[in-house]
Amino acid sequence: MSRVAKNPIALPAGVEVMLAANEISMKGPLGALTQALNGDVAVQRVGEQLQCSATNDSQQANAMSGTVRALLANMVLGVSKGFERKLTLVGVGYRAQAAGDTLNLTLGFSHPVAYKMPKGVKVETPTQTEIVLKGADKQQVGQVAAEIRAFREPEPYKGKGVRYADEVVILKETKKK
Repeated sequence: MSRVAKNPIALPAGVEVMLAANEISMKGPLGALTQALNGDVAVQRVGEQLQCSATNDSQQANAMSGTVRALLANMVLGVSKGFERKLTLVGVGYRAQAAGDTLNLTLGFSHPVAYKMPKGVKVETPTQTEIVLKGADKQQVGQVAAEIRAFREPEPYKGKGVRYADEVVILKETKKK
């Protein structure tokens, strides 16, 4: 059995879990999430904990039990505390402005970029060069952050572009005569 799947998932107060045959749903103060379950993994509720186990001895079932446990742990954390991803804009004239569920970006193009936020992800701009994404679904928050970063990735010579707050951009040396 997977070492990851052996660890039970503690359910904090305020998180409701609904187990169905091939689906699990969680509801908490920050929203509700559902996850389809693989037939190779069995999930049981034991008191205030969730336990994942492989239904057979195949390598696929062993791998999926650890994966499902990690996904469920992220769901519990998401509906109780939520996930946050910070982006920074580096470059002269690069600006971001949140207007409702739309993020307006000025990234040095001839046109402004307007990015519509998907349902479940909230955006804030504390300053003109900072973007904070918040949501309950870890995968969705990370995907939105990656899509925003893809508009203008950090270039290797000056470091200009959209980068994650914890990202380190290694600058190249310029060509010498």
